Amino acid sequence: MIAQVYLRRGKEESLLRRHPWIFSGAVEYIKAEEEPREGDLVDIFTKQGDFIARGHYQIGSIAVRVLTFEQEPIDSAWWEKRVATAYDVRHLLGLTDNAETTCYRLIHGEGDSLPGLVVDIYASTAVVQCHSVGMYRSRLEIASAIRAVYGDRITAIYDKSSQTVPYKAGLNAVDGYLYGRAESATQTVLENGHKFQVNWEEGQKTGFFIDQRRNRELVGHYAKGRTVLNTFCYTGGFSVYAMAGGAKEVVSVDASERAVKLADENMVLNFGEGVNHSSLAVDAVEYLKEIGPKYDLIILDPPAFAKHHKVLGNAMQGYKRLNARALSQIKPGGILFTFSCSQAVSKELFRTTVFSAAAIAGRKVRILHQLTQPADHPINIYHPEGEYLKGLVLYVE
Repeated sequence: MIAQVYLRRGKEESLLRRHPWIFSGAVEYIKAEEEPREGDLVDIFTKQGDFIARGHYQIGSIAVRVLTFEQEPIDSAWWEKRVATAYDVRHLLGLTDNAETTCYRLIHGEGDSLPGLVVDIYASTAVVQCHSVGMYRSRLEIASAIRAVYGDRITAIYDKSSQTVPYKAGLNAVDGYLYGRAESATQTVLENGHKFQVNWEEGQKTGFFIDQRRNRELVGHYAKGRTVLNTFCYTGGFSVYAMAGGAKEVVSVDASERAVKLADENMVLNFGEGVNHSSLAVDAVEYLKEIGPKYDLIILDPPAFAKHHKVLGNAMQGYKRLNARALSQIKPGGILFTFSCSQAVSKELFRTTVFSAAAIAGRKVRILHQLTQPADHPINIYHPEGEYLKGLVLYVE
């Protein structure tokens, strides 16, 4: 019997608006033969006893992640239908059979009505990341659904959930292949015709920051003839696009020596040994203290400063300081691309913080573009928190 979670009076309102989270404070009591384990399926009812939703139970501030608002079995057919729907969206976007772009996101959590699950495609390999216990326990069914939808176009499915599942759950998760095995964990993929080496076993996230694809294109549009600084460069995605766009010189900076080495390799992979690119394995925040008026295109794409609302104040000070340093030193007529990937930071708050940084720098600044994540990272209209990536392109007089 599936455990029944009954809500406090009035707490069903967000669910009736199809928000996919139920917070622990909304729960009145649980009716079950025994206490549900984290990751178990539970049914959600109003205080009056009306069914609302079915989802994965979990420990913490979010008590349930909703899978469906229907009383339907969560079986192999259900998983296959959800993966097939996600695939159809990517097919509509022109990503599933694209010779120029062989990496994209197939499943984006709540945006694909699969909260707690991310699946990225790298050519013929699917990389799965589970962010909830329920999804982790369902990973074999998820892999089977991917195989059913893709057929022999997917030859390997790799689970990379050990660093993303809740550590308190005691799952002892170990990364590994759920199906098949790639010849090498490092493979060359294409993004808009540019080559990138991706390592899903050792790289950050699933191996590559796919969510900046459209924004990297825009950097290429503005890079011609400019001296470009790419901070927090990781494997050099923005650097490759800047050089392809005709940049005069590109400098890549990241605290990770391994990331900088990969950025160097990706630049050579695309442009050969003579490319006018240099890299530095140093702290980007420190590097920005005294760069002087050398650069006329700067990219600030830091890791999430605020993963939780508790540290939001300190995070916003960090964003303000970082942007003020870049704005105060960029050449007149320079272009600044600045981003936040913190879900806790709204686009309004981010824009206000960059406004404060511009005032501190004392520069005239125009907003040219307001950026977000690409369409293969869709936002569930009922879950605005899913709009995690926000960015601004600024023209600095």
